[in-house]
Amino acid sequence: MTAPKTSAARYLPNEHSLDSLAAAADKCRGCALFADATQTVFGHGLADAPIMLVGEQPGDQEDRAGLPFVGPAGRLLARALEEADIDQALTYQTNAVKHFKFTRKGGKRRIHQKPSRTEVVACQPWLIAEIEALGPHVIVCLGATAAQSLLGASFRVSAQRGDVVQLPSGLDLQLAPEPAVVATVHPSAVLRDRSDRHDDAYRAFVDDLRSVRRVYQRSRR
Repeated sequence: MTAPKTSAARYLPNEHSLDSLAAAADKCRGCALFADATQTVFGHGLADAPIMLVGEQPGDQEDRAGLPFVGPAGRLLARALEEADIDQALTYQTNAVKHFKFTRKGGKRRIHQKPSRTEVVACQPWLIAEIEALGPHVIVCLGATAAQSLLGASFRVSAQRGDVVQLPSGLDLQLAPEPAVVATVHPSAVLRDRSDRHDDAYRAFVDDLRSVRRVYQRSRR
């Protein structure tokens, strides 16, 4: 079947190792986001990491550095992982969308813009290929975009946060056993919470990550 015009599928290499996928993704033109982004920001971590963290898209600092989760949200994530007793070396970190989507404010400052459903679906082949190459025990969807990219547009993090679910059969993943999936908020949502409930939001995020650790520990038995 011919890949739709707006899709990364035609750019996937024959070999689906993480290194091969990252090299091929640098040349991806599966949607229009590549045109304004500095570079493709692919996943980062060990090829046998058992915990896969999936965010929405790279931010400004990630776009410049070429690595996921190196900005303020990434620093909050690192702190929360430590408090949840999850070694970052056990994690592979990536995003549902591999290019930074933004608008400019005042001609210079680049402001994050939420990717459209079309852009998320266009980039999904990279994420599916990453999952198959990695074979994680647990996938953690950070935020609605990441969750809906894998679990469908009807999935609501607010209603199903922290639940352990399985990937839909329609994704046709070639994995056995399939990973467990847990969805929580994106760390940027915790950062943006300037209310007097910020500490509660952070603690709830850490609690979700502690649940992920327990799921991972059960998967090793």
